[in-house]
Amino acid sequence: MELISERGYRRTSLAAVAERAGLTQQGLLHHFPTKEQLLVGVLEERDRWDFASAAASSGAWRTETLAQLVDYNATRPGIVQTYTVLSADSVTEDHPARDFFESRFRAVREGLAVLLRTEFGDSLPGGLTPEQAAPLMVAVMDGLQLQWLLDPENVDMPASFRDFLALLGRGGGEGVKG
Repeated sequence: MELISERGYRRTSLAAVAERAGLTQQGLLHHFPTKEQLLVGVLEERDRWDFASAAASSGAWRTETLAQLVDYNATRPGIVQTYTVLSADSVTEDHPARDFFESRFRAVREGLAVLLRTEFGDSLPGGLTPEQAAPLMVAVMDGLQLQWLLDPENVDMPASFRDFLALLGRGGGEGVKG
């Protein structure tokens, strides 16, 4: 994960990953037969870390848990950059992570709809259903990551996400820098 964060997927060789992991290239290929499978493994591990970190801090997924995840992501720009680049790259049909991202976004939208229904019931501010609001929440989180990566001095990702939660009637807005 660190190596892909530093160099990007395309500039990271299996040999470099094996060396960083203290394995031979053949040893790495035993666990990940292709570079594409390694990429998916890295993305899955990122999600596991995020889930474990957020769940450990609050015990249950709530909008405040999401805010804590945004706080955590603000401490690791390399991983956020890798995710952002790979998710954007995956829109091409032949990208090795396309299936992963399609499945991930579907699961995230479903999970957010459940979270929003738990906190707001069947109708959110503005009359949106949780299913209508879930893709908007994903767009806010991923869009803030992109803006923060491009202009970290003027986009306070954690504060901006809390401002978004304030629009929903949760959390306190802390002011947006950009």
